[in-house]
Amino acid sequence: MARSFIARLALASLFLGVLSGRLNAQHSHELSDTALAAVRASHSSADAMHGMDADWKMAAMAKHMAYTSSRPLTASDSVRAAHVVNELRQAIVKYRDVKVADADGYKMFAPGIKNQPQYHFTKGWNAIRNQRGFDPARPTSLLYKKNARGEFELIGAMYTAAKGTSEEDLNERVPLSVAHWHRHVNWCIPKRNAKERWYETKDGRPVFGPLGVATREECDTADGRFIPQAFGWMLHATTFAGNDLNSIWHDDHMAKDHAMIGDPK
Repeated sequence: MARSFIARLALASLFLGVLSGRLNAQHSHELSDTALAAVRASHSSADAMHGMDADWKMAAMAKHMAYTSSRPLTASDSVRAAHVVNELRQAIVKYRDVKVADADGYKMFAPGIKNQPQYHFTKGWNAIRNQRGFDPARPTSLLYKKNARGEFELIGAMYTAAKGTSEEDLNERVPLSVAHWHRHVNWCIPKRNAKERWYETKDGRPVFGPLGVATREECDTADGRFIPQAFGWMLHATTFAGNDLNSIWHDDHMAKDHAMIGDPK
């Protein structure tokens, strides 16, 4: 049960490295390959999440998340942020039909995991182009949830930027007074050719990945590899959450029902 949970949570976060514009970084390939192998090897359970303490999980996750600095809100920032939302809505409204998204190159990540709280459909070419440039109508991923009938409902999209993008550049894309770009930091991962170690726990808690140890010293003690920043910048836009900018640009990574964790098929 614990093995399945750790492997699926690792995969959920690791795939973002591919999306973030670090497609040519060797460690990103290794991380993704390792996580995929871990998921395939895991002996899953439908109730794997229920054995974990939610409060502890949130505290652990917080050690691995970093955000852009907040800025004072200005009227021009609100106008710019609303413009991005309007451009994005017009560009992706046709993807309310998930079949249209698939035909246009947006492919569901981790199709082998069912009951995901949020499904990412990603277009690799957009991820590459978004390393250095920004077009409000060109998100890296589309975000879907399933309704009570099991149908995909489009809720928004995700933008990405390269790891080295400055906060000034991110502010030019979407104002930092409105939106909070995030990145994944302080990761400890197994050393090369040790993918089976993804399953390791200490005192019932993961050693590696997004809920694992969060300092270089702890990682060294665990004989792992410490990564100060894994992947690049990411930003979710819940485009169809109404017209309130706070709701649209709200970052939900620290919400208890977030993360692409579901039940293996």
